[in-house]
Amino acid sequence: MDEGGGRQTPHRPRAAVVLTGSELVTGVIADANGPWLAHELTALGFEVAQLLVVGDRPDDLAAALRQCADAGCVLVVTSGGLGPTADDLTGEVVARFAGLELEFDEALRERIAEIVARFPRIDHDPDARDAGVRKQALVPRGAVVLDPVGTAPGLVVSPDGGPLVVVLPGPPRELTGMWPTALASGPMKVLLADVPAAAGRQLRYYGLSEAEVAATLRALELERDLSPVEVTTCLRRSELEVDLRPQPGGEDAAEWLAAELAARHAALLISADGTSTDELLARALLGRGWTVATAESCTGGLLAGRLVDRPGSSAYVLGGIVSYSNGAKTSLLGVPAEMIDTYGAVSPEVARAMADGARTALGADVGIGITGVAGPEGGTPAKPVGYVCLCATTASGVVVARDRRIPGNRADVRDRSVDAGMHLLLRAVTG
Repeated sequence: MDEGGGRQTPHRPRAAVVLTGSELVTGVIADANGPWLAHELTALGFEVAQLLVVGDRPDDLAAALRQCADAGCVLVVTSGGLGPTADDLTGEVVARFAGLELEFDEALRERIAEIVARFPRIDHDPDARDAGVRKQALVPRGAVVLDPVGTAPGLVVSPDGGPLVVVLPGPPRELTGMWPTALASGPMKVLLADVPAAAGRQLRYYGLSEAEVAATLRALELERDLSPVEVTTCLRRSELEVDLRPQPGGEDAAEWLAAELAARHAALLISADGTSTDELLARALLGRGWTVATAESCTGGLLAGRLVDRPGSSAYVLGGIVSYSNGAKTSLLGVPAEMIDTYGAVSPEVARAMADGARTALGADVGIGITGVAGPEGGTPAKPVGYVCLCATTASGVVVARDRRIPGNRADVRDRSVDAGMHLLLRAVTG
């Protein structure tokens, strides 16, 4: 697209991710490597053009590699197919794609054999084990070998005239552990030297819809050419993430757009720099030297789990009480039985009493109570499935409460209640 003055906006180099494994295409396991690699490549400054998943079939993998090359990708990262079994054929297929012969690397065989020898022996056929080790020591001629994190080595293959191919193992722990070594390899250093630094911006909103962002973008396009900026929106953990990815030369447009979006929807803005709600809450609690306690009914401890997911949370999370039954609400949190009889277990009054009870029982500075009808049964016309009451209170007298009907199935209601609880806590702690 043309930028002001008719100058052609340069585009970022394109990259692709190819994931192999019949267990992925059949749905036996969910892929974790594709999104992780796409995020890493984007952060490096690439435009991720394709993310492909193929089974353990050589022809399908070869077709995927050709598709990436035809799409103009300068880098392809593959995952999986590097093991000792007959269906682990990624190295062979990549060698054929690059027009290279496979060569046996004796030093690599010895390295893999040393690693395999450390594992408990679960096979009864040493010859088969040794054959698997030898198979993994076959590498394309001239390829850079990446030291195994598990038992399988990775590869960096440089085809003549084609995209650079980085071949990584399938287990996520091995893949993420090998990634820094791949980036430090000679061919990747040469490629990365020509990749413009990423200059993306991310804004996070709570309570803003994609339609509202789209309307704002249409209005802003009348004021300035936004074609040098790729804008994507994604709803995650009940927050709308707005990603701005400028093409080289479009950084000023991205900064202007970020400022306009932040100003025009300031009331619902969580962060203008991509900082997560979890991080903002942790910073606020640590900054004030406050501690937090939870009291949960319908969420069954999910909020406490969310809080302690973050490393270092022991500095501010004292604990949580799951009070699913009315009796537990009374005996563990001190919620008066007559209050439950009068207002019902799912009520703003009980949510506040739960928050105060958790704070008092655990000696915390801030407490939160969540009670609701998660479904699929148990709803009434007055309190239908999805009706949730939340309240956060502090020792200094701050009270922040909300009751609402949350859409979705049982899992949705519980997860979105946790999201709402995190935002309620953030409001209570930051004032």
